[in-house]
Amino acid sequence: MGEWSDYFEDFPEENPANYAGDRFDPQGAARLRDQSAKAVEKLATDQQRLNDEIQQIVKRHAPPSSA
Repeated sequence: MGEWSDYFEDFPEENPANYAGDRFDPQGAARLRDQSAKAVEKLATDQQRLNDEIQQIVKRHAPPSSA
């Protein structure tokens, strides 16, 4: 028995990753995956920027240390 990837090469309509919604559209599904990956990357970048800004605010308003 071969690998799943071999099976999906022979029968691409059986691969759930080739569906955009409920329609068989390998190119459309690939575009959706690309858009999703870009959105996740942007979200991670934006979150890191917000985390950095929060850290700056916390440092600015932290009470002086008693050393």
